[in-house]
Amino acid sequence: MVHPELKGAQTRRLADHALAEAVSLADALPGLEVLGSEVVRLSRVHPGTLFGSGKVEELGARFKAAEVGLVLVDGIVSPIQQRNLEKEWGVKLLDRTSLILEIFADRARTREGVLQVELAALSYQRSRLVRAWTHLERQRGGFGFVGGPGETQKEADRRAIDDQVIRLKKQLERVVKTRELHRAARRKVPFPVVALVGYTNAGKSTLFNRMTGADVLAKDMLFATLDPTMRAIVLPSGRKIIASDTVGFISDLPTQLVAAFRATLEEVLEADLVLHVRDISHPESAEQAADVADILSSLGMDKAVPMFEVWNKLDLVDPGQHEALAVQAANREGVFPISALTGEGLPALLDTISAAFDEEKSERDLTLGFADGKRRAWLHQEGVVTSEEQGEEGWQIAVLWTARQEKRYREL
Repeated sequence: MVHPELKGAQTRRLADHALAEAVSLADALPGLEVLGSEVVRLSRVHPGTLFGSGKVEELGARFKAAEVGLVLVDGIVSPIQQRNLEKEWGVKLLDRTSLILEIFADRARTREGVLQVELAALSYQRSRLVRAWTHLERQRGGFGFVGGPGETQKEADRRAIDDQVIRLKKQLERVVKTRELHRAARRKVPFPVVALVGYTNAGKSTLFNRMTGADVLAKDMLFATLDPTMRAIVLPSGRKIIASDTVGFISDLPTQLVAAFRATLEEVLEADLVLHVRDISHPESAEQAADVADILSSLGMDKAVPMFEVWNKLDLVDPGQHEALAVQAANREGVFPISALTGEGLPALLDTISAAFDEEKSERDLTLGFADGKRRAWLHQEGVVTSEEQGEEGWQIAVLWTARQEKRYREL
């Protein structure tokens, strides 16, 4: 594993921490064994080989001595650089984007998730026709970046890729329509939606399982969760909510995947409350939080949606720092230090979630025509109607509702 660090480049992360994350990414893909890792500092990027000739020769000798068959470069590698380095080193080379695509391909389980990953991979492949396109021939849940049949093919058929993209988009459209029907059905359910978001491996699934009693895969591993999971739960106060676990974010997420998973993350955009789960024990927790904020902003996250910050993994924090974290959290509104693993701090979080939906209600007088039977039925289903009179042209209805209910009514 090699992490290129360009001199003078402005980044949020320390190179050593970025390298450690990249190694964790590699460990998340079955069948890969990381034999070594290092930061390679560059004074400039060499267009043909990324690294200087001396470094290319030095690394090549070390790879040969260690009998390395696959080199991972934690960064962007152009098609020309990839081709030249593979030829020079006699190895297969994976850059950050292709590694993440491989992980997503291995983990996606829902039909929509699989289609979105395939579409993202094709978009990436199309721009790199000097590489082999083995998508249709893969033997496992990857895209041939790591290896497999067809890896000697040096140029993909652009027309075949375009035809495949068109086919996938049509399939995805059908899946999206089904998802929209499910979402429309959920809108009729008078329970607020609470979405869990955060950096990958922040402990979202562990918190989700603790809150819901579900058995979602929760591992100390990057991208353990890819497909969104929703569960109805009853809070200690008796209030019912729907909790949604989502895919974890990561710095420098490939643009193809941001676009591909936008539809999946629409669940977050429609949530009534967002829990931003942070691994407070991580040395770059603040930097991870900034990355999450950037991605939410790029997705069009409405700032009006309330958000709580959940400082998770207290069980991994030195006991001497607990009090300091408690003081910091107390001085910031909407921050909750917890351990999803042990349950520490969870009651206060759940009580606050419940209280957040004890919203102020306002009165409204509505006039509905007889053709608005759907809206009238929804109002009665929500239990917000205080009086109703039928006239010659429709109904005069008085309601007492929350701002959230009014917003959903306007969207009908």
